[in-house]
Parts: sequence; C-alpha cells; structure tokens
Amino acid sequence: MSQTPNLNNLFQSAQEEGLLSTASFQALNVVDIGAQIQAGLGVSVDDVMASEVVLLTIMPDDSGSIAYSGNTQAVRDGHNAVLDALISSKQKDNILAHNRYLNGYVLYPYCAIEQAVRMDAGNYQPNEGTPLYDQTVVLLGTVLAKSQEFADNGVPVRTITLIITDGADEHSARANAKTVASIVKDMLMAENHIIAAMGIDNGSTNFQDVFREMGIRDEWVITPKNSKNDIRKAFQVFSQSAVRASQGAASFSKTALGGFGSP
Repeated sequence: MSQTPNLNNLFQSAQEEGLLSTASFQALNVVDIGAQIQAGLGVSVDDVMASEVVLLTIMPDDSGSIAYSGNTQAVRDGHNAVLDALISSKQKDNILAHNRYLNGYVLYPYCAIEQAVRMDAGNYQPNEGTPLYDQTVVLLGTVLAKSQEFADNGVPVRTITLIITDGADEHSARANAKTVASIVKDMLMAENHIIAAMGIDNGSTNFQDVFREMGIRDEWVITPKNSKNDIRKAFQVFSQSAVRASQGAASFSKTALGGFGSP
C-alpha cells in the first residue's frame, strides 16, 4: 500500500510553481478541509498505468429541494449517463472519476471510470442543505491535490469538473464566493482545468450571477429548466463536452475555450 500523499506538500508544490496564490493556499491549507480532501483522493498515482490522465469530478446537489422539485431521478440518471458516455469513449483508460455530493458525502473517490459507482435510490436521497461555497472549495481542493500529485510524478493531467445546484449558497460556514473565485482563477490560469456549473432553475436564483461571482466562466454555465427532460439534456451537453475534452491536449484546449457551445 503506497503512502497517503501529504496535502500540505502538494499545495506547497503548487504554490511554488505559481499555480496557487497565497489566498487560495490559505483557504485550502486548513485541517478539517484537508481531511475532507483526503477522502476524495482515492487511487494511488503508482497504481495508474496511463501515460496521461483526465480527472472527471462531479458534485451533485443533494439538498432537499432536488427531491421537493421531483428531480431526484433526473440527477441520478444524468450522472450515470455521464459515466456511460466516458466509459464508451476511446479515452476511457485514461479517465479517473470522483463524485462528492454537495453536502460532503463521497460516493466514490478517484478511481478508474469503469469502477465508478452509479447513483441510485440506495445512495442518493437528497435531503440536505446548500453549503455551495464550502464544498466547492473542498471539491476544487481535491481536484488540485490529485492533479498536482500526478504532475509531481511526471504524468500530464487535465481535469473536468461539474458543480450542480438548484439554489444559491445557504449553509456555508467558512468560505464565500470570493474564496471560491480565488481558487477557480488560479486553476483556470494553469489552462489544464475545465470548471463547469449547472444551475437547475428554481424560479428565483440568477445562476449566471452566482457562478460568475464564484469565478466560473459564463460559457461553462448551463441553466436547465426545472424539468426532468431539461436536466437530462443538460447532463448530455456536459457529457459531450467531457468526451471532447478527454481526447487529448489540443482537443482539451479547444473545448475549454469554447465552453458548452464548443463544436
């Protein structure tokens, strides 16, 4: 069993390489956040044989309003459809996936995409709150730590992350939109990360504004209407982007620039 990576060292190394600003480093270098990030790191770099790696990371909303709006099954189906699309892609052997719900439950840490756990009635019953900023910091910290771990081992890595919510932040205790924006900005500067967001219409939240404040680029925000059909379609759009982005460095850059509208 290989040693658990030292988060402090990974973030320090990212900072030394100019990939992490002081503000982002301080936001991530906190003990209880570290424990949560560690829970998502999963498979050891030594056990991954791929010569380059794509990290797919998904944060489904498990707040009560998803169930209240009747969208539970649509979110499960959407997540599972993303897995299916990537498992049937040529790149599947290079893809590692990780799913952490919006309230911090890790459905599966980074693992080969074919080993990713499907969402079903047994593991996804949305009934929690919306700590959007706190958990996005944890999620992006996990993406950063894992990608740095591969980079430190000489393995080229690209990442595609999807954040899903049907409401604005309500329950964050530590982070705010600015904290998230600092980390997002650092990651996007490195040009090997795509950070996308899905805001499921709740009739009152302007998701473009919510995500813009979090530093997420407009072209990577998708806002399906509050219907099963629209939600499934939005997941399909994300799947297509993820498959395109996983097809190599040039394809990744092109997709990253074009957003959801990439040809």
